[in-house]
Amino acid sequence: MRMLWHPLFYRYLEVLTIAKLDHQLNEEIRDKEIRLIGADGAQLGIVSADEANDMAAEQGLDLVKISPNATPPVCKIMDYSKFCYDQKKREKDARKNQKVVEIKEIRMSPSIDTNDFNTKLKAAMKFLADGNRVKVSVRFRGREMAHTNLGEKLLMDFAAGCAEIASMEKNPKLEGRFMAMFLTPKKQ
Repeated sequence: MRMLWHPLFYRYLEVLTIAKLDHQLNEEIRDKEIRLIGADGAQLGIVSADEANDMAAEQGLDLVKISPNATPPVCKIMDYSKFCYDQKKREKDARKNQKVVEIKEIRMSPSIDTNDFNTKLKAAMKFLADGNRVKVSVRFRGREMAHTNLGEKLLMDFAAGCAEIASMEKNPKLEGRFMAMFLTPKKQ
């Protein structure tokens, strides 16, 4: 009697094969000959995989295939667990030092009053001072679509108000019922 496996079991097997390590280690390296690099970084020449495995075992380290696509493949004698630890630490530090730039949006209408305009201008200046990009958009409703030039003038005035700390990345552009432009902070 033939046993049928559940489809999720096959999915589980796929996940196991995908989660395999990026590098081949020790006995997994089955090439006839490899270019070997020592633990100190010195070139040890082209040797057989078994011989390289023996050299790594003598030093108490691992044989790791660094460049599998080269001819012959390049392998290095190293402490693989320390290598993985250092690599994870470098990635973590890179993520920690990375600054995420957000896009803040300010919406207005063509019939905005001066005080409201000034309030929105102050908010945009604050966003720009924090190092974020700002998308300024004007929403047209009904008959206001006939006067898109008023919205463009409003956006240009807004850009002029922020000119000392920001530069206009994209000129005002009409997209449907919205006209938008982007401001980016100037480098200090």
